[in-house]
Amino acid sequence: MKIANIELGERALLLAPMEDVTDPSFRYMCKRFGADMVYTEFISSDGLIRDAAKSLKKLEIDDAERPVGIQIYGHLIDPMVEAARMAEAAGPDVIDINFGCPVKKIAGRGAGSGMMRDVPLMVEMTRRIVAAVKKPVTVKTRLGWDEESKNIEEIALRLQDVGIAALTIHGRTRAQMYRGEADWTLIGKVKNNPQIRIPIIGNGDVDSGPKAREMFDRYGVDGVMVGRASIGAPWIFREMTSLLREGAVAEVTVAEKFALLRRQIHESVERIDEKRG
Repeated sequence: MKIANIELGERALLLAPMEDVTDPSFRYMCKRFGADMVYTEFISSDGLIRDAAKSLKKLEIDDAERPVGIQIYGHLIDPMVEAARMAEAAGPDVIDINFGCPVKKIAGRGAGSGMMRDVPLMVEMTRRIVAAVKKPVTVKTRLGWDEESKNIEEIALRLQDVGIAALTIHGRTRAQMYRGEADWTLIGKVKNNPQIRIPIIGNGDVDSGPKAREMFDRYGVDGVMVGRASIGAPWIFREMTSLLREGAVAEVTVAEKFALLRRQIHESVERIDEKRG
């Protein structure tokens, strides 16, 4: 699998961007355990252009994490374009646009998965961002706003037409939030559409090596993105990569887990402060 000129190998495993989770130390640990690509926490375009300290802090990346993507979100085109330029200046490998966050305070004002209710705006915003930066632009989104408007097949083609380099699809609608089971059938339909030329990455409910293998085998996706299953368990990437590439799950010892936890605590305290870290 390649995103533009970034080679991720076959059956790529990616760490999903997650607020208050995918900070630099967690991303590095997931990378160390076999994640082929990682993403920052999502960053508000408004926060970036207003120089909000919390948003600017999220731009910090390290070479040890590469390839790494910076994810931004917002509901207005001009601030998103400016935020994309600021994100590019931080030196990521990829700029990712969040069209998938279902949280009410974000989707309710038209950002995140709220953008799925205005596909022309979503497409135009993406076109402008692609034109504004030199880095590859990718998108993460959902199947649709609700059960009656699963329009991901149309969206995928339109976003491809304006130049995105890869598309990640979470197998739920916005209305589902994180409830019920992720439906991968539409993800598979997008991937197997002969008009699709970009990598398609599936996301949703992949919580083990066997589950990751099943998604690759059944739906033919180029990559699998792992989110909630990695929280508190970055070693899940070793379990997945060992099964996918060596045929057997490599166990992680309790001693290794504790050593990792100690490291993350120390890094978090050093980066933030003792109480919050």
